[in-house]
Amino acid sequence: MKFIGLIGTNATISNNRILLQYMQSHFGPQQDIEICEINQLPLFNEDLAEPTPASVTALAAKISAADGVIIATPEYDHSIPAALKSVLEWLSCKIHPLTNKPVMIIGGSLGPQGASRAQQHLRQILDSPGVGALVLPSNEFLLGHVQAAFDVHQQLKDPQTVSFLEQCFTHYLDFTKMINQKYGKTVTQAAPTAKMTWQAAYDVIVIGFGAAGATAARFAADNGAKVLLTDAAPEGHEGGNVRYAGQVVATGADYDKMLAYYKAMLGPIDLDADLLQTYVHGMVNMRQYFKDYLDVAQPVSYNDTYKNGSRGEVAKGLAPEYPEYEGATTFDLTTVHEGFFDAALWKNLRQHVVDRNQNIDVWLAAPAQHLIQDPVTKVITGVTIKRNGQSVNIQAKNGVVLACGGFETDKQAIQDYLGAPHLAPIGTLYNQGDGIKMAEEIGADMWHMKSYEGLGMLAGMTFATQPGERGKLILAPWPDLYTGSIFVVGDDGSRYFREDEANRHGRLYAHGTWRIPTAQDHPYLIFDQKQYDQFKAAEPLPDPDFFSRVLKAESFADLAAKMQLDPAILQQTVTEFNHFAENGVDYSQHRDTATMRAFAAGPYYAVKLESGMLNTQGGPRRNAQAEILNTKQQPIPHLYGAGELGGANANQYAGGSNLAECLIFGKIAGENAAQAKAATSADPTITVNTKLDLGGNDLGHEDSLAAITVGPNQYLGVSDAGIGGQVVVRVTYAADKIENIEVVKQSESEDVGKAAVDQLPAKMIAANSYAVDAISGASASSNALKSAVKNALAKAVNA
Repeated sequence: MKFIGLIGTNATISNNRILLQYMQSHFGPQQDIEICEINQLPLFNEDLAEPTPASVTALAAKISAADGVIIATPEYDHSIPAALKSVLEWLSCKIHPLTNKPVMIIGGSLGPQGASRAQQHLRQILDSPGVGALVLPSNEFLLGHVQAAFDVHQQLKDPQTVSFLEQCFTHYLDFTKMINQKYGKTVTQAAPTAKMTWQAAYDVIVIGFGAAGATAARFAADNGAKVLLTDAAPEGHEGGNVRYAGQVVATGADYDKMLAYYKAMLGPIDLDADLLQTYVHGMVNMRQYFKDYLDVAQPVSYNDTYKNGSRGEVAKGLAPEYPEYEGATTFDLTTVHEGFFDAALWKNLRQHVVDRNQNIDVWLAAPAQHLIQDPVTKVITGVTIKRNGQSVNIQAKNGVVLACGGFETDKQAIQDYLGAPHLAPIGTLYNQGDGIKMAEEIGADMWHMKSYEGLGMLAGMTFATQPGERGKLILAPWPDLYTGSIFVVGDDGSRYFREDEANRHGRLYAHGTWRIPTAQDHPYLIFDQKQYDQFKAAEPLPDPDFFSRVLKAESFADLAAKMQLDPAILQQTVTEFNHFAENGVDYSQHRDTATMRAFAAGPYYAVKLESGMLNTQGGPRRNAQAEILNTKQQPIPHLYGAGELGGANANQYAGGSNLAECLIFGKIAGENAAQAKAATSADPTITVNTKLDLGGNDLGHEDSLAAITVGPNQYLGVSDAGIGGQVVVRVTYAADKIENIEVVKQSESEDVGKAAVDQLPAKMIAANSYAVDAISGASASSNALKSAVKNALAKAVNA
């Protein structure tokens, strides 16, 4: 339909002009909105009404030809601007183009009321004799605080505001059709114009290359789709949190028991019954999933191999974490082989993507920026992606899967949703909340925004990090942290938590349930000289950098000053701790006093801590079909979700549950997204621009070694066992001696993996052998490097 958008002010700069321009752009693909200025119209003067000025008759002709009029009015002195009143007087004196014309009123103001008085007054004016306009009833679009409502691109920032504007405009379209039909006017059909140009087209776009995204992409490809899998992380950093996870997947043997166990962990938190049942059914069938889809002939049961088997329990309380809950006896964990924290599952999932490179294009360092939604049908038609430095629109014919993780490195979101000043990310550094922002823009409903998982020493802690640094995950037994003259304080210098209590993914017991303690800004481990000597005697420690982190002072007052704590509270905490230790009862935290020793004379020591975070759970709400829902709990067409972005775990958490969710709902999302859909866009004039060079598959040339040169006595060695894929070394070998080892290609992790890349070659050269000890904490990368060197040496011996 054709509409006239009338700017109700003659001001050069107007927020209401921006609002009309936003509507013109937002609804433009389906409705033709022509914006008309009033700043060139003369002030109304009845003496000049005959003949009517040409500028007025031109505007009147446009209004007469249009199907309706949208008036955007500011509020001046509790009313409309004089300039707008003047225009309405011209349009009701000798000519009457507004008679029986459907009108929609919108308006924004600097204050909170959104031009409400002006809109009310304008309704009265439009209803007066001589004007006779018909104003859309019961719909008031009042945009308060208008200066803060738009972003730098003059787009409305609040998705709920956008949704309400769309609702009002939809009502206005119906109103316009009804009024024009009543008064015998044929509704204008605007000629379609090309509004969208795609730079490329795929059947399915998957956003996020972690466990959920890799799974969704391969199952979409297996169902006949041409898939784009895009990720914000650069090569060598892709993989999301699965790259750093324990590689264990939650599994159950008995459906009814497993369902009872997960309901018990949810406690009073409600979860969609169909989704929960789908989730549990998938976990009960997880071993078969490993066999059928991951090509693992003999999946490893944690209970059979470790807990109840010959290998022994890896960690007490690992499976199940809540043994007291109904159904807990059925809980188990599954791995692809005997091993943990070695990226084995990630490498399996990644390889399945690589194996389908004819049907899956992978873009790395290519963050998704916006979902593209048809403004009328609400279908998600594509994604705006930053590729090679430019933003490009990529069409998704059948569906988009959001699988780009949570907001672990978005400090503002951590503060807004979790109420924590900061948290140390244990996993990837590339989960920056992009999926939440994109989902909010298109009206998705959110859930579980306060839920997150912790892990680490003490109550899920790590040593304090610097911005942009991953927290060091320490799971090795370290009783010296809670045995002796030592405790942990919060921001005010008082005890933070019970130091000797084993955490359940960062949770400690609290009033009948388990909760993550409220995060502190600068918690510290406090101990005395005797405890310091105890640490020294226990070397090597689980953290080889421990002593470099230590603060020292001769008194508690001086130590408090260094830690920015209240010295009086810290001294009182020490006094109480000593009293508890000497009298055999810890009235503060109920720690076993057998682990408590009173503090002796100084000096005293402190180490700064930080709460660790594995992952957030919050994000767009989804159903059992992996469809993402809007705020009315209806599926947003062609949009699916999987993984930790809007995860199902909302209260207590069992290890391996997120990876199980990635595999189960990644499969569902990929299969449903791949299904062919009817053309539902209201714009039939879409074109694809194939001239722009976006590059190919970033993993497509993984096996190419042609560009790597070798000189005399040099041999290339290759291993496919790296966390990030292929590892290639160039070994110089002569006279039975390894002279040099160069790592010429690798995509290992940036911290522990890098340590292996930096340190292991020298160790192998010194030993004249690949058979050296792995770098601590980097066993997977170490084994890949040793395997590559072994491969090169085999070539040298046979040369």
